[in-house]
Amino acid sequence: MNTARPIPSFFSDLEEPIRAELFSVERLEQHAESLAAAQIVTSESGPGRPLLPRVLENGRVLLESYRAIARAIQKEHAITPAAEWLVDNFYIADEQLREIRDDLPLGFYRKLPKLASGHLQGYPRVFGVAWAFVAHADSRFDPEVLHRFVTAYQRVQPLTIGELWAVAITLRIVLVENLRRLAERIVRSRTAREEADMLADSLLGTGGQSLVPQATVLRRFEKTPLATAFAVQLVQRLRDLDPKVRPILLWLDERLAAQGTTADEIVRAEHQRQAAMSVTVRNVITSMRLTSAFDWQEFFESVSLVDEILRNGSNFAEMDFATRDHYRHAIEDLSRGSGYSEIEVAKRAAHRAQRARVEPRGDAQSHEDRQTEPGYYLISQGRLAFERELGFRVSWKSWLLRLYVRAAVPGYLGTIAVMTVMILALPLLHASEAGVTAKGLVLLGLLASVPASDLAIALINRIVTDLVGPRILPRLELRSGVPAHLRTIVVVPTLLTTQHEIEEQVERLEVHYLANPDGDLRFALLSDWMDGPSESLRGDDELLAAAVDGVARLNKRYGPAADVGERFFLFHRRRVWNECEGKWMGWERKRGKLHELNQLLRGSTNTTFIPVGGRPPKPLPGVRYVITLDADTRMLRGAAARLVGTMAHPLNRPRFSPRAGRVVEGYAVVQPRITHSLPTGREGSLFHKIFSGPSGIDPYASAVSDVYQDLFQEGSYTGKGIYDIDAFEAALTGKVRDNTLLSHDLLEGIFARAALATDIELFEEFPSHYQAAAARQHRWARGDWQLLFWILGRGRAALG
Repeated sequence: MNTARPIPSFFSDLEEPIRAELFSVERLEQHAESLAAAQIVTSESGPGRPLLPRVLENGRVLLESYRAIARAIQKEHAITPAAEWLVDNFYIADEQLREIRDDLPLGFYRKLPKLASGHLQGYPRVFGVAWAFVAHADSRFDPEVLHRFVTAYQRVQPLTIGELWAVAITLRIVLVENLRRLAERIVRSRTAREEADMLADSLLGTGGQSLVPQATVLRRFEKTPLATAFAVQLVQRLRDLDPKVRPILLWLDERLAAQGTTADEIVRAEHQRQAAMSVTVRNVITSMRLTSAFDWQEFFESVSLVDEILRNGSNFAEMDFATRDHYRHAIEDLSRGSGYSEIEVAKRAAHRAQRARVEPRGDAQSHEDRQTEPGYYLISQGRLAFERELGFRVSWKSWLLRLYVRAAVPGYLGTIAVMTVMILALPLLHASEAGVTAKGLVLLGLLASVPASDLAIALINRIVTDLVGPRILPRLELRSGVPAHLRTIVVVPTLLTTQHEIEEQVERLEVHYLANPDGDLRFALLSDWMDGPSESLRGDDELLAAAVDGVARLNKRYGPAADVGERFFLFHRRRVWNECEGKWMGWERKRGKLHELNQLLRGSTNTTFIPVGGRPPKPLPGVRYVITLDADTRMLRGAAARLVGTMAHPLNRPRFSPRAGRVVEGYAVVQPRITHSLPTGREGSLFHKIFSGPSGIDPYASAVSDVYQDLFQEGSYTGKGIYDIDAFEAALTGKVRDNTLLSHDLLEGIFARAALATDIELFEEFPSHYQAAAARQHRWARGDWQLLFWILGRGRAALG
């Protein structure tokens, strides 16, 4: 075999692993403080030195190393414990690389403060923090130690919100970097040992190689320092063998002596190095696995100084994560546009809220004023005044967008009109050039305006939602369920038609409870009998008895509620004579049910509810909200608590204006997103499967397009959602005359001010046949025509 091979690249210098003196926890805290004092960041944000190219290169090197070790295993060659760790757990490193590529967007990286000096100059400051932690912890991830390290660092130099979020990904990057350096050393050491084996085989004439003169072979290594792995493997191969190799051992001792070491020392050092490398590789792999499973959200909020300020000054800790994150993004934005740090912005917002609590106000419920909430100045109406206090600089893009949102109605309608004209312009111009007369152009324009406006609305809605972005309503998390002071009743208005239908409604009420069993929730059926020619019909008592028995079974099965009261209720109304309809029926149907329920909950005895099960209807004390569902609505797990949490947030609490006669701030109604349940198996007809998906913007099918909530900050109420009893009743008192309004939901949402919670979803069934769908559309169209008086501004005149 040809032994005249070039000297392999393992003789070249390699980057040292990220490993320094191993510190105790106390020493790590001291090092974090000294590091914070020493690190200097640049005054301007910018791209800095990119990390992603190095990450991609690390991935390539790790893959090549994995393949090299795998080839050695296939050849049944011995590998080191560190190599075993790497090849057995390479999938973990590959997963880390994918997460880094996905979670490190360029825009986020640009905003991170960069180091102005040092060996990591131009890289993010948090990258240097992660580097120091990995180096002095020997790549071992311990959440408690990391928490103390970051906390000690921030005692000297606070980190920004973005930097604290970046701790996780920069830690992964440093671990991958360290693994790459270790993998290179593993592969290079293996290559060196293979080269030493080939040299020994050529000197001994073993391994299928012919004997080569010693002088010829050793001449190749005269001018190059011997690698440790190469020398150790050669010593182990030649020691205690034939006396003929004695000159080679003497030559090897001389070379090692020239390098300041001996054969025994280099063997001992190599064994120690392999042991240390095995420990570090194991630590890296284990840390990668732990970082993927670790709750970084909890870590962030435990070390965030901004969160600490907001927690001390408000009920910030009681809000859900999306709301807390919304506050933090607002603080980041205000800090970047002003000369204040994030901590200073948070302190000023908390101070404003604190000042609003102590200032004397005419409102008797001043402690519930939304101005006592820091979010009022961060994401709500107090934002503009707060920006002026900070000297906030608004970019020209944000200024234009704010101008459009401020003039939402004329801006939205105007852009739709302009877009419609632009769409019509091209075909009309083409028709004019083709010789169409002026009358023909007018007729063509009128006919084409309908599809052109539909296309224009779709385009404008897409543009608006992309530019404005979704507005998620702030929310309290209610981790332990609905508390007593937010007591809520879930009601399902229904008709008692057949025994089978009543059983289904009782089962659905049970499902609503099983999906939302936590907290102070009550569940009730609001029932009427079918319309009839007389006040009482044959079979009425049997139907009512079936409903009473069903609710009683639920109370027996699931026991009393938190206050030892009943959990399930049935509220049933008698028929009353309707002169306009010419028959006996429930007063005002669904609207009347909810109105009379509200009156009953507030202690009124002047309702049409009748005694059920031998007991007269009695109010439930302390009920603040009502969640109303249709008979076919399905409420998902936890949806009730999320709806209540949304209503209870200080920025969403309704403020009724007696002068305006409606809710002018906050929301008395929150409408969740409604999605049609998909037909499964034989449950759905062909009509159902084809038409159940909403097309375009249908406020009845999918609650309302996000564009209305995002742009106008209000949604359309479609009869399913949660409302504040007192504000709802105050807003609707005297607004609607009996027998004048069938489609009452939209009007209620206007006066009570409805919001669309797009992140809370309920499901309902779609009509399975064309006749049912056509009847529903007819009912909606009839109800919409009844709103014409209100659209024309004559609604109050209609009241007489």
